[in-house]
Amino acid sequence: MAATATSSLSHLLLAPKSRTHPNPSRLPSRWGGSATSLPRRRRLTPAISAAASDLLSPAPSLKSRLAAGDTLYGLFLLSFSPTLAELAALAGYDYVVVDMEHGPGGIPEALACLRALDAARTPAVLRLPEASAVWAKKALDLGPAGLMLPAVESPAAATEAVSYCRYPPRGVRGAAHPIVRASAYGLDDSYLSRCEDDTLVICQVETAPGIAQVEAIAAVDGVDVVQMGPLDLSASMGYLWDPGNRKVRATLREAERKVLEARKKKVAAASDGNAAYLGGFAMPNDPPEQLKLRGYHMVAGTADIAMFRKAALADVKRFREAVMEIGEEGDEEEGEEENKENDGYWSE
Repeated sequence: MAATATSSLSHLLLAPKSRTHPNPSRLPSRWGGSATSLPRRRRLTPAISAAASDLLSPAPSLKSRLAAGDTLYGLFLLSFSPTLAELAALAGYDYVVVDMEHGPGGIPEALACLRALDAARTPAVLRLPEASAVWAKKALDLGPAGLMLPAVESPAAATEAVSYCRYPPRGVRGAAHPIVRASAYGLDDSYLSRCEDDTLVICQVETAPGIAQVEAIAAVDGVDVVQMGPLDLSASMGYLWDPGNRKVRATLREAERKVLEARKKKVAAASDGNAAYLGGFAMPNDPPEQLKLRGYHMVAGTADIAMFRKAALADVKRFREAVMEIGEEGDEEEGEEENKENDGYWSE
């Protein structure tokens, strides 16, 4: 797929368009006079700078970046806050997963987050509550860059998951493409020709039965990424309270090895068979840097809720442990000036 393939609706929502007024004779006075007083070839819109052109140019898709060898770093959004989604995008994450499986939001809340991410030119992946045709259909119609389908335990289940993301005859996705957001409400004539190639299909393998068949799942046509689920895997293996258990770690490492080796063999042989990329979640006992070093192609470092929890606890702890000695007003003022330089919320 071309490196300039789009990853979301931003290519349509943000792309510059050449527009002419529908009735030049009725241009308002703010243009500096009547329409007849304007030179015929005068441009009514300002020239676009080089920087703006870069901003408005199509963004590479997640698929094209993976094919180019990039390691993608993402964040899970459980709060369903468009503000936090926008902030995550501006911070530089390669993708954001809007989590409908464990987060409190549904389709309307996810839509608001997708709009914020599209505006900030960051691909959104929707994690579904379950791997089903109904949820996939509703999610795909919003126009995300990809779908994450939970608890895929067999090649047959992976094949079904892929079918949910494809129109007939290759799949079972319901067709409403002339009116849904994914096709810019029917304004994007190219949508049908590229949607299945653009959409990243991520199958979560997060149970003992799934891990046992991870190689076969990764080989299913249309599965782009196999996403490891260490926490659910630990529960599936009987170690709910001990996700860092050595048996869980050993099982996860073996599954990683199988997926990575299958991918390497496919690249080396330039074969036509499928071999999915490897994705995963960082854990306290397995930080994102370690996943990157082990060869993961997509790494989710944390969740917005976890980040806020950590920052909030540290903030409260710092305040409660602060001790002020009587007569140290001068020191306080000196420290205050230093804090003003370091903190991002001073308004003076």
